[in-house]
Amino acid sequence: MSVPQIDIDDDALERAMTVAKVGTKEEAVNLALNFYVEQQKRAARISRHFERAREWGAVEDAERLHRAEKNDR
Repeated sequence: MSVPQIDIDDDALERAMTVAKVGTKEEAVNLALNFYVEQQKRAARISRHFERAREWGAVEDAERLHRAEKNDR
């Protein structure tokens, strides 16, 4: 494991530690990094599913249904 020397916003780090209920800066940074990676993976999965739905015509069907429901109001 590396020991990088970086400048981190002390206020942001303190808030992150409080919200995450962690006791060390290392825990907070590692938690934030892992959270970011998981969010990016999740966004990529959602994007792939959305593209598949578009290929199947499901997106257009949903948009058409939404417009119909909106017009009925």
